[in-house]
Amino acid sequence: QVQLVESGGGLVQAGGSLRLFCAASGRTFSRYAMGWFRQAPGKEREFVAAINWSGGSTYYADSVKGRFTISRDNAKNTVYLQMNSLKPEDTAVYYCAAVSSDYGFLFADAHEYDYWGQGTQVTVSS
Repeated sequence: QVQLVESGGGLVQAGGSLRLFCAASGRTFSRYAMGWFRQAPGKEREFVAAINWSGGSTYYADSVKGRFTISRDNAKNTVYLQMNSLKPEDTAVYYCAAVSSDYGFLFADAHEYDYWGQGTQVTVSS
């Protein structure tokens, strides 16, 4: 069982930066692949970024590639999403998710994930 709590969201002007945090409970955090997803009003939840258990592999949606960076600190049971050059279309509720993965895989499909946080709002003004 893993519990996830996101933080770090807020209001920022276009071109600005935010860093999201996802704190995980449990002693086996390092066995989980992690992902960030987002959902804007009236839209479906979409993949943003994923990272494998060690942090050695990452994967990004084309819409955020080069602007966002996912990372993790297994000693702190925390996953980060550094978001730079933010655009109004990045406005959404951002969720972190976890799935147990012993083989170093990472996942872009939300249906693969077993645990979800409650989300944190990110609003980018133009």
